[in-house]
Amino acid sequence: MSRPSPQQFDAIEAGYDRDPARSHSLRAEAYTDALWFTLDQREIIRKSWQWVCHAEKLRAPGSYVTAEVGGHPIVVVRDQDGVLRAFYNVCKHRAHPVLLGEGVVQRIVCPYHAWRYRLDGQLAGAPHTSSLKDFATSEIRLTAVQVEEFCAFVFVNLDPNAQPLRTLSGDLEPEMRHWAPDVGQLTFAHRLTYDIRSNWKNVVDNFLECYHCPVAHRDFCTLVDMKTYKVTTHGIYSSHMADAGRTANSAYDTSKAKVRTHAVWWLWPNTCLMRYPGRGSMIVLHIIPVGPDRTLETYDFFLETPEPDELERSAIEYLDKTLQVEDIALVENVQRGMATPAFEQGRIVYDPEGSGKSEHALHHFHGLVLDAYERGRQL
Repeated sequence: MSRPSPQQFDAIEAGYDRDPARSHSLRAEAYTDALWFTLDQREIIRKSWQWVCHAEKLRAPGSYVTAEVGGHPIVVVRDQDGVLRAFYNVCKHRAHPVLLGEGVVQRIVCPYHAWRYRLDGQLAGAPHTSSLKDFATSEIRLTAVQVEEFCAFVFVNLDPNAQPLRTLSGDLEPEMRHWAPDVGQLTFAHRLTYDIRSNWKNVVDNFLECYHCPVAHRDFCTLVDMKTYKVTTHGIYSSHMADAGRTANSAYDTSKAKVRTHAVWWLWPNTCLMRYPGRGSMIVLHIIPVGPDRTLETYDFFLETPEPDELERSAIEYLDKTLQVEDIALVENVQRGMATPAFEQGRIVYDPEGSGKSEHALHHFHGLVLDAYERGRQL
């Protein structure tokens, strides 16, 4: 497998300083070179907790969902004893996916040759194998993946040695439950999807700072009170908090909103959880790396009811037709600029007071990326 050279590992750290007031950003090649994208997949995406769905999809015994993590297919299932389990979605016979889409099953039956597995992953039977020598169903089972229900959402981790998300994330769950106590009762209502011509780290960078908001998101700056915008970094997450604007705004009507706080959390490396002013809600932004210059995004809206109300429809339309249009143009333009000889890296803009116009959360993310790269160097 191709990998960066020792010299490239040394060079990628150049300019970054643990002190954000002295630091430059990640170097351009981290966003443009396929070698670093390959390392992103191997050392970041496949070794971190990845969002799959709201726990509501997996409450019933036999319920399952399929997903892809770092290019690998996985399936998450609730077994008959209520235990949440996850596996590589790969049959032990000929590597076909054992389940497709989502639904409810009594057992797992591969649609290729009908090998049958119990919901705990153990092979229960395989047609026409009675004459095979040294073949025991008790010795064959689907390859397990770590899975965890965290703050009403389901996450998986392909790294068998990873610590539990609840351990790694410190105070994130109590913080989220303080601001969104109804998160477990919310239900799926809507999804937005985007295909973006930019590296995934550029998308994260853009999300993590509001230094650009007064210039690029003028409507957003009327939705929230920018004077109250505060960004705090923690071990593997950052919180972005602001009060709703106190006057009429140009984004969407919040005059009847019962939730008056803009509460946002970024969870390493590519999950963003947001609670906008309105009714009780949680928006999950999942940033999915596809290639060095291509990223998929999904925005899943979990609301009090399966159908958005008038305020929520306006919020979804604003996010889709205005905010995302603005942000996608920004990150795609940045990606093009990074591919030119004119850019190597930029300076981090830092406010020690932690305002929304500071880039310290972006700097925090870059430090975690470089830590992952350093671990990759040792392999």
